[in-house]
Amino acid sequence: MKQKLTIIKVGGAVVEDEAQLAQLLKDFAAIEGRKVLVHGGGRKATKMAERLGIETQMVNGRRITDAAMLEVVTMVYGGLVNKHLVACLQANGINAIGLTGADGNVIHSQKRPLKDGIDYGFVGDVDKADGDTLSRLVEAGFTPIMAPLTHDGKGNILNTNADTIASETAKALAKHYDVTLIFAFEKKGVLSNPDDDDAVIATITHEDFVRYKESGTISGGMLPKVENALAAVDAGVCRVIITHATAIDGQHGTVITK
Repeated sequence: MKQKLTIIKVGGAVVEDEAQLAQLLKDFAAIEGRKVLVHGGGRKATKMAERLGIETQMVNGRRITDAAMLEVVTMVYGGLVNKHLVACLQANGINAIGLTGADGNVIHSQKRPLKDGIDYGFVGDVDKADGDTLSRLVEAGFTPIMAPLTHDGKGNILNTNADTIASETAKALAKHYDVTLIFAFEKKGVLSNPDDDDAVIATITHEDFVRYKESGTISGGMLPKVENALAAVDAGVCRVIITHATAIDGQHGTVITK
């Protein structure tokens, strides 16, 4: 029987709010057994870019990462945010270790090709995550804290969607553990009505997703989140939950299921 492992993905809005973040890290530290934290940090990157006089360009909610923006996201995601989380978790009694995909070659990507005529720049599409290396770190007593940065094996760091990092990490670790993946953000789950914070959809299957997508119930940034969740379930991840950052105990939110 496999050991249980919990992966929490925390979004940029929570990372921005020190009080919410402190509570989430306390709750994360209280989760029993093996665990991994994956974080975003897009809002901090945007603010840092502004301070440095670098313009932020977004297309369909995705960041265009030119050479200047790559320096910003590497500093912010791999440094400022990641090491802050690691230090805070050490204060909570968790032996955290911060990782980008380049560290230990845990996530290899390739630079995204032109998509619909758009050059996203130094953005990575994940080839594979190395569950063997990650599991060795976990079994050695470390808790990986993963930044949304990967590498192409040719010396280039690539900006990579944090939900994708979480999903690929969960898939890679599913052969070693009974994995629960929780996407924690500022809503209580996937909502049937965006204006009603309590209108949480309890479960979503592939069939439900197609229907919700066609009706526009699920749209914008929630689309890739649910797509990543469904891909993780298809690849052997036991449970995927989308929930509020204050409710990461696995008892709340939207459960994504086959």
